[in-house]
Amino acid sequence: MDHILDNPIWNALSTGSKPFSIGHEQARYMRRDIGFFAGLKTNSENDLNELHALVPEGSLVVLFTPGEISIPNGWRVEVKKDLIQMVYQSQDVPPVEAHQLVPLQDKHIPAMLELTDLTKPGPFLSRTIDLGNYEGIFDGNQLIAMAGQRLQPDPYTEVSAVCTHPDHTGKGYAATLIRSQIRSIMAAGRIPFLHAAPDNTNAIKLYEKLGFRIRKELLIYVLEKESQPG
Repeated sequence: MDHILDNPIWNALSTGSKPFSIGHEQARYMRRDIGFFAGLKTNSENDLNELHALVPEGSLVVLFTPGEISIPNGWRVEVKKDLIQMVYQSQDVPPVEAHQLVPLQDKHIPAMLELTDLTKPGPFLSRTIDLGNYEGIFDGNQLIAMAGQRLQPDPYTEVSAVCTHPDHTGKGYAATLIRSQIRSIMAAGRIPFLHAAPDNTNAIKLYEKLGFRIRKELLIYVLEKESQPG
C-alpha cells in the first residue's frame, strides 16, 4: 500500500488542506493567492489533463511525485528536480524559549513577503499566511526569521517557510522556530514532516539534529499551463 506521504500534496488537498483547494476527485490545486501546489490522485496523464482543464491559463503548478511522470501536451516543464522528505521520529516534545517568538498576523504580511523574497524558502504569496501558525523573530521592527505550517495530509503537518535573514544566521533562530512548530504540531496530535533540497546539506543536518529523519526522495515538478491538450 502506498504511504500517504508518497503523494503528499494530493493527500493534503484531499484531507487537512482541503479548505484551501479547488478541484475534484482526480485533480486539485491550491487557491492561487495561497500557493502554487497541485495534486493528482494517480499522477497519470489523464489526471494532468483534468488539472489542465481546472487551472487558469498561464498558471504555474507545483507537483511532488514519488517518481517520474509522463507530461502530456499542454504543459511546459519549468523545473524538474529532486526533493528530500523528512519526518520527525522522536516522541519527545522539544523545549522552546518562546519569549522571543511573535505570532505573525496580517499586519506582518509585507515583512513576511520581503523576508521570503530575500531568502527563497519556497513560494510565499499574499495569503500563504492563511495556512497557519506562522511565527517570527524580530530585531526591533525588522522580521529576521520565521517559520510556519503548510501541507496537512492527515495525520501529518508540514513545517515550512523556515528562513533567516542572511545578516542574522548562526544564532539558532531556525532551530528555535522549528522546535516551536514541532511542539504545536504534536500538541494537535499530528506528526511533523518537512521537505528540503538535497543540496541544502546545512538545513538537512539541522533537521536531523532536531529529530527528523529522511523518509523518501521525491521529485518536484513545476509546470506551466499552455494551450489545450490535443
